[in-house]
Amino acid sequence: MKITFLGCTSFSKKLLESIIDLPNIFIDSIFTIPELFKISYSQEKVKNTNYADLRPIANKKNIPIYTVNSESGKKMTDYLPVFQRNKPDIILVLGWYYKVPKTIRELAKYGAWGVHASLLPKYAGGAPLVWAIINGEKETGVTLFKLDSGIDDGDIIEQESFPIEDKDTIKEVYEKATEASINILRKALLNIDNIKLKPQDKSKIEVFPQRNPEDGEINLEWPAKRIYNFIRAQSTPYPGAFIKTIDNKKLVIYKARLID
Repeated sequence: MKITFLGCTSFSKKLLESIIDLPNIFIDSIFTIPELFKISYSQEKVKNTNYADLRPIANKKNIPIYTVNSESGKKMTDYLPVFQRNKPDIILVLGWYYKVPKTIRELAKYGAWGVHASLLPKYAGGAPLVWAIINGEKETGVTLFKLDSGIDDGDIIEQESFPIEDKDTIKEVYEKATEASINILRKALLNIDNIKLKPQDKSKIEVFPQRNPEDGEINLEWPAKRIYNFIRAQSTPYPGAFIKTIDNKKLVIYKARLID
């Protein structure tokens, strides 16, 4: 089974490592994005705080690797001939920041698959794990789905849930999401002939916005539990929640605890 892999995060790296040596799996090429990159919702370059360099894996396994960087003029569509030449069975989009055009998705026999860190149709859109913690959710999960033209609205392939404990920070929840993603991805690839797609009810899709570092400012008038959730949702490896001091400096708070 020929797979084209798109990714640029530590999440991407772990999933790639989990499937690269599976029987009957052949990674024909890898696409990645630089650590600092331009994206539609920001006038300035944004930093991928979970960036992982996939070039060492590509070099070790002799896999061609390509960089998508809109700033330098290398967009997804510029690589259309690569996809046409490879004719992949699946395009895996795991830890990615750009939309994959329909002209590319349709080149793969089974389409393009993505993993979203929520139990779709809940928490579609940006930063789903952060939003789930901020909102005090006790459970979330991951969804393997087929990419469509909308935001995380494609047919569901597989899902797995896990708890969010009261003391979990984004680091622990991210690790749980990664492990669950590995489970459902390997399961689907090893049983691809038995996959049954489940269409989403698009009327129930909840789309949450992307977040940037300036969204991390704490409102000290919030209830204590909301502030606590807000802090743990944005702690390491993310930039952190913060308050502004009287002289307008930023005081970042990475850890807090609730008292009676």
